[in-house]
Amino acid sequence: MTDMTRDQQRAELHRSIWSIADRVRNSVDAWDFKQYVLITLFYRYISEDLERFVNDWERDNGIPDPDYARMTDTAAEAGRAKIINARGYYIPPSMLFKNVLARAEKDKDLNETLERVFKSIEASTVGHKSEKDFHGLFADFDPNSNRLGGSVPARNRRMVEVLRGIASMRLGDLADNKIDLFGDAYEYLMTMYAAGAGKSGGEFFTPPEVSRLLALIATEGRSEVDKVYDPCCGSAGLLLQTAKILGDDKVRLGYYGQEINPTTYNLARINMFLHGIEYGKFDIACGDTLFDPQHWDEEPFDVIVSNPPYSVKWTGPDSPTTINDQRFAPAGVLAPKSRADWAFLMHILAWLSEQGTAAVVVFPGILYRGGAEGKIRRYMVDHNFVDAVIQLPANLFFGTTIQTCVMVLKKNKPDTDILFINAEHGFGHEGNKNKLREEDIQRIVAWHEARRNVDYTVRLATYDEVRGNDYVLSVGSYVQPEDTRGKIDIAELNRRISGIVARENELRAQIDAIVADLEN
Repeated sequence: MTDMTRDQQRAELHRSIWSIADRVRNSVDAWDFKQYVLITLFYRYISEDLERFVNDWERDNGIPDPDYARMTDTAAEAGRAKIINARGYYIPPSMLFKNVLARAEKDKDLNETLERVFKSIEASTVGHKSEKDFHGLFADFDPNSNRLGGSVPARNRRMVEVLRGIASMRLGDLADNKIDLFGDAYEYLMTMYAAGAGKSGGEFFTPPEVSRLLALIATEGRSEVDKVYDPCCGSAGLLLQTAKILGDDKVRLGYYGQEINPTTYNLARINMFLHGIEYGKFDIACGDTLFDPQHWDEEPFDVIVSNPPYSVKWTGPDSPTTINDQRFAPAGVLAPKSRADWAFLMHILAWLSEQGTAAVVVFPGILYRGGAEGKIRRYMVDHNFVDAVIQLPANLFFGTTIQTCVMVLKKNKPDTDILFINAEHGFGHEGNKNKLREEDIQRIVAWHEARRNVDYTVRLATYDEVRGNDYVLSVGSYVQPEDTRGKIDIAELNRRISGIVARENELRAQIDAIVADLEN
């Protein structure tokens, strides 16, 4: 694929993935089957990454035409320590993806082989810095699951199809690709599966275009940052967008995220690896961010990007200690039990650095509802933390058609104004979903950066205006839509009405004459 342009590579990759996924998922629910496809993709990636590392290492040491895949496991063992120190894991030659694939069709115990391979990879990291990043990473790959078939031979046949399918992806040499092919393959697979997964898809996967918008806004005006954080990181797409925009070398201290769902937590770590983020530069944790945040020692963060779950229930108001939590206490009230949206926003604000920016997808209801939510909103506005609210188009997210907004938070605003942007009309279509195009994204970013009024689209509202509006932050309360109705010329309308009335009287007179003739 090295002779292709970036767009050609990507188009070819997507065609290949669609063909493979369509073939191997037919007898297994696509949503359940994604783990097998994505983890196998990851297995291929780390196998090829390790091969490349060892071959380069030996070549640099004067060994001509090295081929790690053809070495014996015994001979390779001498380099185990160096490999783990450099890559974070170890795979003996016999367990490399290409070698397992070569034996797969004749391997009657393929299920046991794959299980043994994955346990070996994870075990190789124990006692090393990479242990946390690999622990449980292959837990969702169960080659003995009845979801793959009713018998061992049936399940193994399905696994052979998966291995072959992933092997046939034209990903080329890692060092030669013009695009991040493994990462792009992962992203495309996740988009494809999320699109057909119903509600569950949108819970962990933010469309790449929305992720890009948030990352651009959160990094606006910065060429490098210390740390990036997402408290509800899903499959880590938002974290990785900052790496794409700034460059991984410009995120000096790393990426931090937390995810409550164990399966999605595994996918997030896989995603970081597939996008070439070294194991020592990210820390993805599993757990409940509101009650058990895992990164106290790392906060504050320069950039926070997030798409928290919309209006989920939480038990914060029932806990006597929660109101004293330093993240929530400043507002003097907790988010209601039925809707934790503002709890996530308070957590994000608490962990945002003094010079940082947070860009968060929010459900519109939190912008105008009263009660505890209204009181937290008032706290945010009175303390000048709300930088902007951006209305997005409807039907952007998988599993839901609702309209969403982006709330931008800062602690270092130069003024007390709040920017409101109505971007709901700028989008394209892809399948049955709406999609932000690159021109839509750039237009929103330009509006946000300029902070100037634009008729019917952008309004810079003063603090007094927002306070006078009962602290409502709905975009529609400040940005008035254009009146597209045609202007009416009253004088001309009256002339036309007079003409209609005169003609009506004339017709009535004619009808009366006809009726009179008939009667005579």
